[in-house]
Amino acid sequence: MFQDQTGNWWEGGQKAEANAEFQARRLDTQLDRLTRKQSGRRSYTQTDRKRGRYIQARPAGNRTDDIAFDATLRAAAPHQRSREGQKAETGMAYALRRDDLQRKVRVRRAANLILFVVDASWSMAVSERMQATKGAIMSLLTDAYQRRDRVGLVVFNKDRANLVLPPTNSVLLAKTALVDVKVGGKTPLSAGLLLAYETTRRELSLHPDIQPMIILLTDGAGNVSMTEQLSPQEEAHRIAQMIRDEHIRAVTINMEHHAFDQGLANQLAEKLGGPCYTLAQLRADTLLETVRTEIDRM
Repeated sequence: MFQDQTGNWWEGGQKAEANAEFQARRLDTQLDRLTRKQSGRRSYTQTDRKRGRYIQARPAGNRTDDIAFDATLRAAAPHQRSREGQKAETGMAYALRRDDLQRKVRVRRAANLILFVVDASWSMAVSERMQATKGAIMSLLTDAYQRRDRVGLVVFNKDRANLVLPPTNSVLLAKTALVDVKVGGKTPLSAGLLLAYETTRRELSLHPDIQPMIILLTDGAGNVSMTEQLSPQEEAHRIAQMIRDEHIRAVTINMEHHAFDQGLANQLAEKLGGPCYTLAQLRADTLLETVRTEIDRM
């Protein structure tokens, strides 16, 4: 509910039905540059655990707990003639030194977290927006169930943001949660971004190996602040900077009609540090393909 200028409380909105599901392909990403402490399920990520596929080696330095013997021998091979004295002294046929030691670089499968953050305030296209989002969520979950990927949904409208679907890999839970999503009201953009930030941080604390990405569907025109000190836009931009500072990937889908676009979604995307797309036709399949593309680019 929110209170209009006449002092009346308004409870509005209509249910938006989910679109059909689409068969999603596997979301394998390239190796990232982060070293993570726990193993994952889907995208490849480097790990400092001794389990995982050995893909290359690097100088061991002070870490000698997972030595790559093949790479160590290759590193020492060019120096064997100059180490004849060492071999004669030790009686060894092959001379090794500490700086020859190479350590294994391993990779494990890592799960993805895809958090949709959707502006459900009143507009002509809001029903279409929710249908496309629901269809994309169900398609991702259908593909992700056995790979431990997690998908969630934050919806913001009226005067608050709601975690409609907490991050899950359960198709059944998603179908139940997505049935009753109401639309209408004002645009508390900063509240939606803050809830997305808090949800992602919580997931990272519970699952440190997960790779998060926020998919934000909005025109960037917030009109409700959480505090009296900042304007809606300034408040939203500050929270967007917080998301960027945490190195959380964010993709903005500009929902404004091109004829009325004032560039607000692009400004927000710059604060988030991610790309901004305008989809010619917002459907579950086009939204899904955008998500696939962004994950592949990582």
